[in-house]
Amino acid sequence: MVIKQQQQMHPADIMVVTIAHLLKDNEKVFHGVSSQLPMVAILLAKAMHAKELTYLNIPGGVNPLAQQLSPYSSAGHEQYTRSEAVFPLEEIFDLSMRGELDVAFLSGVQFDVHGNVNASVIGDYHKPKVRLPGGAGSAVLIPTVKRALIWRSKHDPRTFVEKVNFVTTRGNIDRIITPLAVFKFQDGRLQLEAISPLTTMEEVVAQTGFSVNTDNVDVLPMPTAEEMRLIQKIDKDGVRYKEF
Repeated sequence: MVIKQQQQMHPADIMVVTIAHLLKDNEKVFHGVSSQLPMVAILLAKAMHAKELTYLNIPGGVNPLAQQLSPYSSAGHEQYTRSEAVFPLEEIFDLSMRGELDVAFLSGVQFDVHGNVNASVIGDYHKPKVRLPGGAGSAVLIPTVKRALIWRSKHDPRTFVEKVNFVTTRGNIDRIITPLAVFKFQDGRLQLEAISPLTTMEEVVAQTGFSVNTDNVDVLPMPTAEEMRLIQKIDKDGVRYKEF
């Protein structure tokens, strides 16, 4: 990935703010392991406009009050020991299947124009070039959650493809957020909704392996000084940069 303009702002900061603004007050929001960017974004949303958002995580914590975020995982004891309540992982799946989980943060390795997600294999399923971890919880949550928000720190033609090598899951994908752009699933396909202020439309088109609409596409705003102040207070050690 090449960022065309030299800016002090890091793509992770723009992604965190973009994700935070997609969350609404009073929603029930869940993230799993290796989810540092969504973790920071959820905490930012709660500090700004969504103070009554219910934050659920994979260790089972509800609205944890961690003083310091783990640099290694979004599923550490920090996300459990100082929580308002305990809500075990198996209850998350039940909540989603009852239609009561508003947002789940999930990811994958390949995404295609039709919103299919591959987290299983690269290449032929029976003789793969790479065997991936598989769907795990995403195979249940993406089809059942009200809104699946996907984030990915890489944006290239191997990630965004015309057709995934294997459909691990599909379902209620709302948006996919990357360092370059935001895609919205609409009218049966991924539509380019906005691009990062650190890139160009030409780069987004070149780094996407399927045809991209270029009309009516917004440019994401830079984080405000207040948003950056809150991010730095929440994430003193920069765990949001770990995926880059």
